[in-house]
Amino acid sequence: MKRLWEVEESVVVDASVQEVYTAVTDLRNMGRWSPECFAVWHRGREVREGTAFVGFNRKGLLLWFTTCRVTRAERPSEFAFRVTSFGLPIALWGYRFQPEGGGTRVTEYWQDLRTGPGARMAEFLGRVFTGTPPAERAEANRAGMRTTLRRMQAALGG
Repeated sequence: MKRLWEVEESVVVDASVQEVYTAVTDLRNMGRWSPECFAVWHRGREVREGTAFVGFNRKGLLLWFTTCRVTRAERPSEFAFRVTSFGLPIALWGYRFQPEGGGTRVTEYWQDLRTGPGARMAEFLGRVFTGTPPAERAEANRAGMRTTLRRMQAALGG
């Protein structure tokens, strides 16, 4: 299996780009929509570039946390954050929002950042914590994105 380093999925939601952006940047919703992330913790309510948060994740009996930092908060067009584990770069996750018809096309994207120094350790930690080999992570994330976007669509309309 050839390893993919980036994947994205999209869906149209029956809500305005402002409404969808606001819902996505309410980080508590990640725990409601994602099949892997079950909770998010961060100080305060405002989310902007530089905001740090912790994601709590599970897959079956496996539990782990990641530390994240918002890298883009460009209302209402894009929101993205970098994920690390024990200081090692893991991934970039993001959302792009574009008006489409009477709603919003939401594109969720992921980029694997486990390259360069520390990559082998980051891949090892990923396998231990998630049970997913590096070569299978992109497809696991693609499936998770589809679930997340369907749940978002159900919650916001569409």
